[in-house]
Amino acid sequence: MGTKTEDEAGAKTGTEAQRDEEAVKLSKGEETAAIGEVEEAEAAETADDQADSEVLGEDEDDEAVVAVERGSGVGLGAAAVVSAGLGVVSLTGSWVGTIAQARDGLFGQLETAQSAGVAEQIKQVYSDSWNANALVAGIFALTALIVGVVVLARPAFGNPDRIPAQAPWVKSVAWAGVSLGVIGLLLAVLKYSNILLDMPSPS
Repeated sequence: MGTKTEDEAGAKTGTEAQRDEEAVKLSKGEETAAIGEVEEAEAAETADDQADSEVLGEDEDDEAVVAVERGSGVGLGAAAVVSAGLGVVSLTGSWVGTIAQARDGLFGQLETAQSAGVAEQIKQVYSDSWNANALVAGIFALTALIVGVVVLARPAFGNPDRIPAQAPWVKSVAWAGVSLGVIGLLLAVLKYSNILLDMPSPS
């Protein structure tokens, strides 16, 4: 009887030890599974954060493109207006041309001797100052022409996806500047070469 009881007690002890080992294995498996789930959750959160970052980056790029387009459109419009204004100044005259003409006439008076002939006096006092005025007008006209051409040709250069389409009024004003520049430049050349409004001859 005593031996059976000891055997039964030993069997129970072995069974309990096996159960404890199985419980430990189960607990370790559960911990491993829990750790795996946590790692998967962290990986999912990291992927979501990366996706959000990419979306934010794309939004920032879009905003930058819009800002560049707005800035480029405003700059082209201002340049077109400047071109037209310079073209008008080349035709109507400017205070720069007036001062240049008066200054050149004053130098002509100082450099011309009283005994000089009429032809020399006309050239020194009037013709040279007239040419100075024509030269200033030609510079204004050439600048208007160059600025207008740059405004019209700007969309043909650079990335077409990032360059906005020109507004109709920008093209119209730029073409007006180019036209006024051509006319002003032509008149300036005619005045400077004494073909238009030539100085009177003393004879």
